[in-house]
Amino acid sequence: MRWIGPVWGLLGVTALLGWAIYRLGLIGLEGLAVAWDPLHWAVFALWLAVTAVGKGHFALRRGWSPRIAARVRHLHDHPAVIRTLLAPLFCLGFFHAPRKRIIISTVMVIVMIGLVIAVQGLVQPWRGIVDLGVAVGLAWGLVSLWQFTLQAWSPAGLDHSPEVPGEEGPAATG
Repeated sequence: MRWIGPVWGLLGVTALLGWAIYRLGLIGLEGLAVAWDPLHWAVFALWLAVTAVGKGHFALRRGWSPRIAARVRHLHDHPAVIRTLLAPLFCLGFFHAPRKRIIISTVMVIVMIGLVIAVQGLVQPWRGIVDLGVAVGLAWGLVSLWQFTLQAWSPAGLDHSPEVPGEEGPAATG
């Protein structure tokens, strides 16, 4: 029974990211069907670098993914009914987290929804350029999430805090 929460949390977050990568990838591929001029290719190369490094590496690999993996492991080590039922939301930091984490998680979702709405107004190939870059960054984050989750169960463990109230993790500042 201890595995239900961690598996549900990890698979729920994976499904959320996977669906976003799939949808953005499809829209991005539609953008490739439009003729691109050198400006489009230059912006695409720059945007791809920004999203891969900025979002994929710095935002997701260095901060988000290890925290999610630590929370997945926390679900196994500290099972509770509500956290198990809402495991993906717990893993994403929407509850049973410090107030600052809950606020950051909520604000990030609101910002992402706003950006999705704004990007929908772009015409191809610009929308495809944006969506392909974001899909690459999210894919980097998804791969790193699985790497950190496997590390959390390795003998060396994961040196990152799950950011849960009243419990200091291995790296409380995470």
